Amino acid sequence: MEVPLQSTPSGGISPCIRIKDHKARQAIRIKELGAALAADGFVTLDEQARALGLSRSTTWAVLKANHKASGLAAPTINRMLSSPELPPRARVTILTYIEEKLAGLYGHNKKQLRRFAAGSLFASNVLVATLAWIIVRLVH
Repeated sequence: MEVPLQSTPSGGISPCIRIKDHKARQAIRIKELGAALAADGFVTLDEQARALGLSRSTTWAVLKANHKASGLAAPTINRMLSSPELPPRARVTILTYIEEKLAGLYGHNKKQLRRFAAGSLFASNVLVATLAWIIVRLVH
């Protein structure tokens, strides 16, 4: 079953989308991270772990995309975005995941979204590093 990764024209989420669909949408986006890594030549688990800046076991859990409900934790996302070896396609996929999660497309309630926002991108200098990376890419 393919679940569209778009919200309704009003910018909200269709009320007919069930929790199962939210989880499927989230799993699709997380699986895209593995595809992005493979497309950039990071095929083995060791290579993917090194690129993401995570341990092998955490990388396996992330790329398996079988998360119960909450999806990727903010500290895990921060570690991935802080990795100097993270390829551009994977970075874009992670940033898209964050954008969609904060927009509520994965079915989280307001309290969960506030907690996620408080821990993601604003911790340490990840936001600054990501913005600097984007600017460098645009200039070159």
